This record gives sequence, structure tokens and C-alpha cells, in this order.
Amino acid sequence: MTASPLLETVRIDLGERSYPILIGAGLLDQPSTWADLPRAAMALIVTNDTVGPLYVNRLQAALKAHYGQIEVVTLPDGESHKDWQTLNLIFDSLLSKGADRKTVLFALGGGVIGDMTGFAAACYMRGVPFVQVPTTLLSQVDSSVGGKTAINHPIGKNMIGAFYQPHRVVCDLDTLQTLPEREVSAGLAEIIKYGPIADMAFLDWIDANLAALKARDAKALAHAVKRSCEIKAWVVGQDERESGLRAILNFGHTFGHAIEAGLGFGTWLHGEAVGCGMVMAATLSERLGLIDAHFVTRLRDLIARAGLPTVAPDLGVEAYLHHMRVDKKAQAGEIRFVLIDSPGSAIVQGAPDALVAQVVTACCSA
Repeated sequence: MTASPLLETVRIDLGERSYPILIGAGLLDQPSTWADLPRAAMALIVTNDTVGPLYVNRLQAALKAHYGQIEVVTLPDGESHKDWQTLNLIFDSLLSKGADRKTVLFALGGGVIGDMTGFAAACYMRGVPFVQVPTTLLSQVDSSVGGKTAINHPIGKNMIGAFYQPHRVVCDLDTLQTLPEREVSAGLAEIIKYGPIADMAFLDWIDANLAALKARDAKALAHAVKRSCEIKAWVVGQDERESGLRAILNFGHTFGHAIEAGLGFGTWLHGEAVGCGMVMAATLSERLGLIDAHFVTRLRDLIARAGLPTVAPDLGVEAYLHHMRVDKKAQAGEIRFVLIDSPGSAIVQGAPDALVAQVVTACCSA
């Protein structure tokens, strides 16, 4: 793949914890990509058995100028491995190689690798530096940005974790060319979500450029990643620890996490569950009188065109309610949803269980 100049930099403004998101093609191989990171005797690259064979040698070669010892730990791929047992493989590697508190971790992979590497970095010696190197569309536009790190518990998704910011996020757009089509669609879900909650002009752009995005057109991908990161950076800069505004980034996630937990983590990709979850959340918004049916239809059609499911799996109403009650936004047992109160604006509020049950039933049989 031919290197090309850096396209864009988006900055996350968090005072002394601020950092850049680099967005461009060929970034893995450019020495400037890795300049000015914390210096250390050792770096540990955390990857998985799908991404590692594609990119780990290139990242090792690029980092040789900066770190004397570069180790690699390769984890099994998939959401079903986002657990304590797999997390401990990172700690096993750090301890067995004699890593100290200056060791820098590099998360080379998708959202699962990024979340687990960040959580390991937050915990090891009470905090070591780490760098996000997301290689999926979903992780480039969402999970690598903002410092949320976590593992799953069988009862709930991402319930065990920490807020811990990376020193840099490196979005090499070339890595998106090796993604399976299903992973591209999953990433489109997290891009689409930014429109209804924050920027309807962006939703219009996605609508008009969806074919180019699915075809992995470089210019379209660059704009989609940049605008998504800009919106997330704006939200995170105001509410780093999700005490208020940041919760809107979870549009579709309350229903989506219930789907993931109910089916078993890894059965549906996270983006697939979020895509369907957005249809369910928009339907709930409409039944609460916040938006009209036309907007729900438009969003459902766009999500379907992106190659994502729009009919929810029939887990049973009680299963949905059970899983949603352990969602992180729940308060005193009340399920709270990210709802669209007008196109381009979102709120977080509860809804009567009876109405939620109606929405679940309708969306499972749509």
C-alpha cells in the first residue's frame, strides 16, 4: 500500500490528558506517526490472530526507531473473548517480560483489542501509557476515541472497566481495505448514529454517500472518520466521564447491548446490534411523541441500506427488560434510553415498561 500524506488531525481537548487523532492513509509506516510518544525501554503490541498477521510486522518495524524492545501478545479474535481470562494474557505478557511503569502499550486491532488494551494499561502498575491503532471502521469512528475501556461480564456488556485516555489514536485508512464486508457495515452503524443525535447535515451526507462508503472510497471514508471523530471529540471534551451529555453517544446501545447479551456475545457484531438498536430507540422516540414516523422510516431504510439488521431477534420481552436493567445508564432499576427528541438532537430519559414492551414486540416482528 502506498503511503500518502496525513489527511487530518482531530484533537481531543481534555487539558493535560489531551491527545490527537491522526487520520490518513499509510500512517503505520510513517516515522512521524510515532514521534513524540512517551519513551520507554519496551513497547508491547496487543493484537489478535486476525489482525496480527496483516499488520504487526509493519508496526514493529515502524516502532524500532523508538523502542529497544518490542514484544507482541496475540489474543483470540472476537467479542466472546473480551473477558478476564483473555485480559490476563496481557498481564501475563507484561509481567513475564519485566515491563515497568514506562512501558507503552499499542492496541492494534478493532474495538475489542482497544478496550482490553486500554483497560490493561489503566490497571498495570496503576497506569501505563497506551496508543490506539484501530484497524476497523467501527473502532476508528467510535471505540478508540474517548478513553472508555472495559471487558464484558456474562450479565452485562462493558460493565467492568475504567476511563483511561490514550496518548494518541492512529487511524490508518488503508487498514479498512482488508475488512470483511460485514465489518464495514458494522462500522457504518456507529457513523450513522452521529446524525440523529448531533448533525443532520452529516446524516444527509451519509445518505448521499452510502454507496461510496460501502465501496470503501478513500475520500468518503476520510470524511466519515473525520466528522465522526469531530463530533465525538466535541462531546467527550464536555463530559469525559459520561455524567450527562456523553450518554447521547449511546444511541441504540441500550437495546443493542441487550441483543448482544441475549444472543451471546459475538453472535451479532456490536455494530449490527447497534444498528438494530437505533431502529428500536427511534421507534420508542416516535411512540413517546418526540419524532414522527417519517423519520423512523428514513433511519430504518438507511440502516438497512448499510447492510445492517433492522428486525430485532425475538429474545422475549422479559429478557430485553432484564438485560437493559443492567445497562450502565440505568438508575435505581429504571432503564434509561437515548431518545431522539428532534432530528439532530438527543435526550436521555426513562420510559414505561409497558411501552418498551410494545416497542420490543413490534420491532421483533417488523
